Amino acid sequence: MGSSSIFQEEGSSSVTSSSPLQFFSMMSLSPSIDSPYTWLREMKSEERGLCLIHLLLTCANHVAAGSLENANITLEQISQLASPDGDTMQRIAAYFTEALADRMLKAWPGLHRALNSTKMVMVSEEIIVKKLFLELFPFLKVAYILTNQAIVEAMEGEKMVHIVDLNATEPMQWIALLQVLSARPEGPPHLRITGVHQHKEILDQMAHKLTEEAEKLDIPFQFNPVVSKLENLDFDKLRVKTGEALAISSSLQLHSLLALDDEALRRKSPLLSKNSLQKALMVNGYSPSPDSASSSPVSLHASINSESFLNALWGLSPKVMVVTEQDFNHNSSTLMERLLESLYSYAALFDCLESTISRASLERFKVEKMLFGEEIKNIIACEGAERKERHEKLDKWFQRLDSSGFGNMPLSYFGMLQARRFLQTYGCEGYRMKEENGCVVICWQDRSLFSISAWRSRK
Repeated sequence: MGSSSIFQEEGSSSVTSSSPLQFFSMMSLSPSIDSPYTWLREMKSEERGLCLIHLLLTCANHVAAGSLENANITLEQISQLASPDGDTMQRIAAYFTEALADRMLKAWPGLHRALNSTKMVMVSEEIIVKKLFLELFPFLKVAYILTNQAIVEAMEGEKMVHIVDLNATEPMQWIALLQVLSARPEGPPHLRITGVHQHKEILDQMAHKLTEEAEKLDIPFQFNPVVSKLENLDFDKLRVKTGEALAISSSLQLHSLLALDDEALRRKSPLLSKNSLQKALMVNGYSPSPDSASSSPVSLHASINSESFLNALWGLSPKVMVVTEQDFNHNSSTLMERLLESLYSYAALFDCLESTISRASLERFKVEKMLFGEEIKNIIACEGAERKERHEKLDKWFQRLDSSGFGNMPLSYFGMLQARRFLQTYGCEGYRMKEENGCVVICWQDRSLFSISAWRSRK
């Protein structure tokens, strides 16, 4: 199929910059309902990949149209080809079919609840899978290098430094920062880190490790744990004081707040004025969010939306805020658009693993099932406030942060140099780093996957 093929033979990259839609016109591979399944199973990798995309889109069309009988037939065909331990396309197809089936089941809430009633995610499992993601991919390590360097440069000469971590799961990042700060020519600052996370156990581990490291390095240090979901965050608990220099780090968190915009609109919040709706439509392009004046308390739950949250962050006057986000377009209101976009994005992520780790790896299976599989399910099967995985592209975050009073700060040359060096020593060809308006986008081949950008409060 030449260079336009989205999925190629095993071993080579399965993602290029062309759109999956181009393939359907070229394909005569539409197995009829009575196709002999043995023929399906004997397909070559590339043919099978194309067939799976075709079947997944067909199935999604049936699901979107509410034609459950046809969707069921297509799911049966996909199950003959998909496999959670096969090649890239077989693996992602397994998780997309699970997500489509989950969406179908939601038509019967009783059945759906009964099938999920005993499902429990252990905090320990969550910690393990986040650690595996950190280890198996370079994305977060690159983000940590760039975030820490931005903070170090913004805090030069400051004696009292306060960092608010909106997703406090990984002590490694702040241990590295403590080590850099301890070597400052003017001596280390008084450092306070406020960690926000919904699980107390995760914050306790964080506090223990960071306090231990600070004692070793002889840095005056305090850890302030805030047990809270991001959308319920009480900003007073961050205990931001005058006289201290503030940095905010948000790693893969802000997109989940976009679910609040749906919820706020659904409740038809009394704060929704005509002017604010027009302003929101201009800012968001397509997903209006009611405005709330930045002076209104963020704890007023009816008024909470992504805009009021960003306004509240702006109100804390950070010297620097570093935002790491998935650089995807997964927040369309239509199922078909989300399916196409996410098929493409997750093919790239699964492809990273295909190129670096054996298919039989248990660690790989855990990340694919417990992290990516759950994200795919949320993107495909959920709507409204339940749909948290609303990943958006860097330009959308630019508009949003800009309209909330933040000014973009170009990431430092030295930070980018360190990050590039790290990526080169990572030992895998496919990863690339590109600069966009002073921000960094990390790519697999030509596919952008994660963005890192730095901001400050414009007064």
